[in-house]
Amino acid sequence: MADLVPLKWENNRLILLDQTRLPQEEVYLEIGNYTDVAAAIQRLAVRGAPAIGVAAAYGAALGALGIEAKNSAEFNAKFKNVAETLKRSRPTARNLFWALERMERVAGAGRTISGTKKALVEEARRIHREQIETDRSLARLGAALIPEGAAILTHCNTGSLATAGYGTALGVIKQAYAEGKKFQVIATETRPLLQGSRLTACELKKAGIPFMLITDSMAGSFMRRGKVNTVIVGADRIARNGDTANKIGTYTLAVLAREHGLPFYVAAPTSTIDLSIASGDEIVIEERQPEEVTCLQGLCIAPGGIKVANPAFDITPRQYITAIITEKGILKEPFEKVILDITH
Repeated sequence: MADLVPLKWENNRLILLDQTRLPQEEVYLEIGNYTDVAAAIQRLAVRGAPAIGVAAAYGAALGALGIEAKNSAEFNAKFKNVAETLKRSRPTARNLFWALERMERVAGAGRTISGTKKALVEEARRIHREQIETDRSLARLGAALIPEGAAILTHCNTGSLATAGYGTALGVIKQAYAEGKKFQVIATETRPLLQGSRLTACELKKAGIPFMLITDSMAGSFMRRGKVNTVIVGADRIARNGDTANKIGTYTLAVLAREHGLPFYVAAPTSTIDLSIASGDEIVIEERQPEEVTCLQGLCIAPGGIKVANPAFDITPRQYITAIITEKGILKEPFEKVILDITH
């Protein structure tokens, strides 16, 4: 069955699948304004680091198309405001900033205003095409790590919905299944927004891959009972030394995997690597609204007026990571050396 398509570009409009409405409804939003793209990213209508990057690139293109300017200097000043608005939508995902940095370089290339607008649209489309190709390469490399008869635990959502392509961690799983390997997937529900139960379960069911959904707190018990032998997750930002930011709960899974002697794989494109930061200590962790914990789809499940912590991500130190699967190869310790080797 065909993958769910989280976004596409049509007639100078960004068409977004509103992921907050899944799995009950498939609702597409037609967006023609960059501020609406920023709002969609912020409220998780589109989510997953690579997909956020693609959406932001299209958002920048929309912003450029709407600029009226007398000269290039005025255009560039207004485009900078467009990019800054999109950058403020979410702080942790590296791909958001990576994509916008590419768009800013195109904007500053010294073309005519009309030429710049055309070039920015084409660059956004190129980023999208590259993501699709990257996912496929990453999935093919990672599939080799999946043993026949595996019991694979995965966290959050890392499929087509998260990348606008084939997927990262879930892309590896889908590729291994397409190659004829037989295995069982265990998907965590993934608090606080249940992106595992709402989105990953939806993608796995659509793909026909055998899976079981569990709550986040069941993972350790399943490992102890021998019901998990491989863990594979995605990433939102990877530091130069290999420390990784991913959906909250990932660090717990990494520690549990180490305790039970299980391989712990991170699957992410090289665009998720941030060479400007030395370690995970420098990664900004997004704190989201408490209602995402206290309420489910508008229904409050906790008493009002209570104190709530809602960090969207946590940091997994490199020593808990068996390998990082990228489109350019499978990286192992010493992470910093191999990361620098493949990114230069």
